[in-house]
Amino acid sequence: MSKAKILVTGIIPEQGLTELRETFDVTYEPEKETREWILANVKNFDGLLLMGTKGDRELIDAGSNLKIITANGVGFDHIDIEYAKSKGIVVSNCPMGVRVPTAEMTFALILATVRRLYFYDKVVRSGNWMDVSEQKYMGMSLQGKTLGVYGMGRIGSEVAKFCQVLGMNVIYNDARRLDKDLEEKLAVKFVDFDTLVSTSDVITLHAPALPSTVGIFNENVFDKMKNTAYLVNAARGVLVKQNDLIKALQDGQIAGAGLDVFETEPNIPESLRALDNVILSPHAGTGTLEARTAIAKEASQNLISFLRDGKAINQVNK
Repeated sequence: MSKAKILVTGIIPEQGLTELRETFDVTYEPEKETREWILANVKNFDGLLLMGTKGDRELIDAGSNLKIITANGVGFDHIDIEYAKSKGIVVSNCPMGVRVPTAEMTFALILATVRRLYFYDKVVRSGNWMDVSEQKYMGMSLQGKTLGVYGMGRIGSEVAKFCQVLGMNVIYNDARRLDKDLEEKLAVKFVDFDTLVSTSDVITLHAPALPSTVGIFNENVFDKMKNTAYLVNAARGVLVKQNDLIKALQDGQIAGAGLDVFETEPNIPESLRALDNVILSPHAGTGTLEARTAIAKEASQNLISFLRDGKAINQVNK
């Protein structure tokens, strides 16, 4: 019996592909896998481990023999999951491998943002100094402050734990409220969206990109936030109206922001890059060797489970 054929796109650590190679006939040649090459050749494959290109209708139509597409990460808004479903193609993602590393990045952004590390670093590197006893140069301590988590899933829950270690109180808003027992275990309190926005000292975003969440953090929301509050986004750039955020940061409507994702990435406006009250990161939430290896292994298991064992795990288009 011939082995199923798998195409791997993007840049994936080889350490994460060992079992996949042992199980299937794997093609992984990132140096030649342009979008054009993928479209011309994807018809030859049963499974696709997708990173670095869109799984849109054009690609799905080109993959006439595809049975499964697995995203190399938790996000799947770059894949047309409903069109794939109409073609009988399973789409799965990798929710576990991203959990801790993305929470770590979020926690790093929170600390760096509220303690103004970019601003301090910029001043010192320029050869200058400052007296931080002047209030205008001070950051904010986290102990006793309120963290607002928008999207209390795996990553949001992990961030909550990290911040509680520093003495923060945690409130959250989500489309679906957690069970009361789980709320008590996590020591978090459910509030409505307006309460989250108006009472949080730090708001961290962990919701997926859905029609109901795209652009939800906009001018009206920034008007309702405390002018001492900070926004951190390591989820999806489209959750935030970027131009509205830039204006809020420029006008002092909010104190600052920590961003790992952007509405217009990889193109970041100069007006955002010029601000001293924002710290920017290039969508690096899972940017560690350990994380990327774990995600590749999880993606491999999605493919192996479905193509070898007939079981669809982590499917997002049931």
